[in-house]
Amino acid sequence: MADDSTSRFQAGQTGLIVRVPDAEPVVRAWRERFDPSARAGVPAHITVLFPFLGESRTDERVHSALADVLGRHHAFDLHFESCGRFPGVLYLVPEPDAELRRLTEVIAEQWPEAPPYGGQFTEIVPHLTVADGQHEAVLDEIEADLRSKLPFTSRVSSVDLLVHDGVKWQEGASFALLE
Repeated sequence: MADDSTSRFQAGQTGLIVRVPDAEPVVRAWRERFDPSARAGVPAHITVLFPFLGESRTDERVHSALADVLGRHHAFDLHFESCGRFPGVLYLVPEPDAELRRLTEVIAEQWPEAPPYGGQFTEIVPHLTVADGQHEAVLDEIEADLRSKLPFTSRVSSVDLLVHDGVKWQEGASFALLE
């Protein structure tokens, strides 16, 4: 039986993310405690599109199309200097976020059967989740700690396809942006 960290994910699910390795020293301890995706093997990241196509559909043709679509976009820097919230969720705000939104839009245009957030939300809000499913007091504590570790900047030079194997998320492919 899957534990709480993996029960929300299913084998064969895929997602597209941008890794934010510069965030790891800032958020790792909090994410390991309060973000189920971290416990399921996902690094500090910003989701570009989740869920994407099922693993059985992400063949070489899809990989080639992703490389083509993403390869038209330039690498860019993100600056993190503040936190934001959704109900029960604390996240770092990436700035500027226009290029992240654009990446999501162009992939969703190419694969309309994979709308952002499964069509659950209409607005694309790029974010780096730190804690999910927590009470406000816990989020307040985390945010106070994070404020002392901000700001930082991180370079985005690729988009990664992750695949859930039933237990953990694994990298399926990485697609470079133009440098």
